[in-house]
Amino acid sequence: MANTLVSFSDELAQLVEAFEPQTIRVEARKRLPASGIVWSKDGIIVTANHVVRKEKEITLGFSNGDMATADLLGRDPASDIAVLKVEGRPLKEGSWLDDSDMKVGSLVLALGRPAANVMATFGVISAVSERWRTPAGGWLDTYLQTDVVMYPGFSGGPLVAAQGALVGMNTSGLLRGVSTTITRSTLNRVVGAILSHGRVRRGYLGVSLQPVKLQTKDKSLKAQETGLLVVGVEEGSPAAAGGIIQGDVLVNLGDSPIYHLDDLLRILESEAIGEKIPLVMVRGGQVQTVIIEIGERE
Repeated sequence: MANTLVSFSDELAQLVEAFEPQTIRVEARKRLPASGIVWSKDGIIVTANHVVRKEKEITLGFSNGDMATADLLGRDPASDIAVLKVEGRPLKEGSWLDDSDMKVGSLVLALGRPAANVMATFGVISAVSERWRTPAGGWLDTYLQTDVVMYPGFSGGPLVAAQGALVGMNTSGLLRGVSTTITRSTLNRVVGAILSHGRVRRGYLGVSLQPVKLQTKDKSLKAQETGLLVVGVEEGSPAAAGGIIQGDVLVNLGDSPIYHLDDLLRILESEAIGEKIPLVMVRGGQVQTVIIEIGERE
């Protein structure tokens, strides 16, 4: 038994040592630094948005004790992700687990570097579920919660799996008192959008909606029983330009059915901005289709 515990302890220490170079100190707020993760070897660092209070003069600390100044490339408060760039440093990327490889009960390590040396805490994945809408209105492709203790300054740092790969970025900024990890798929999407556009672009129709049961028996809707009732249309909005009026019930946008508000928001958080897309609705009991050009939410 003693040998087993020693071996287990040694393996945990080796994991910390292996991922220490990818764990960066991020000094972007007063008093307490936070942590970040090397995203790519060309100088991209990801961290939690809520720990980045500065727009300029952000300082990074590395495993060898070096310090460097980073630029803020962009941020997405809705998913609590910020992207930094540091020039002229050879960085090492870590390998990542796919979202589908994450299981409840799996052993994980949370790393942070709020001071010069790396810190670690140990726990398990306590919850995994499908796509989750954050309180700020963003989307996580996978909701992942752990029981690790999020010490001050750990937000923005990596969660490491026992398999020797990165699981995601830890944050305490999405839910109070809950250790949430933003997984690779969400980071890929948000970081990619920020690198391309400087922000995450979200689609916009300009309507106020509430879920309702469908009253039509039109066979084209198959088994769909709910849609979104339009209770208001903003003047000059894409919906107004497309002919949407109060009382319409939205049931399909593009190739995707709309059962609830979350369905519509997922569709709009895509690359559909500026595209003209068919919108299926029920008006006066009759199914109709209009063409809507998706706007961008400010």
